[in-house]
Amino acid sequence: MTGSDAAAGAAGTEMSFEDALRRLEEVVGELERGGQTLNEALGLFEEGIRLSRTLTAKLDAAEARIDRIVETASGATRLEPFENDEDGGLER
Repeated sequence: MTGSDAAAGAAGTEMSFEDALRRLEEVVGELERGGQTLNEALGLFEEGIRLSRTLTAKLDAAEARIDRIVETASGATRLEPFENDEDGGLER
């Protein structure tokens, strides 16, 4: 892991979603290949956890911004907030 990678991981919340996802994929690949010392592997794991939390927060924020268009009985349309149903699926 380079110094810039460590800085990017530490500043994960400042990364774009795409950059954070790309870096998480790199971290996972590095861990899967192995060859790190225990401390290096733990550092990568910690970075991966931070990136995962950043990605989850960004997805949650995006979800909160999604509205769906609903047609009323009179034929008019209105926006309703996006909601998940109780079983975790998308409400339709």
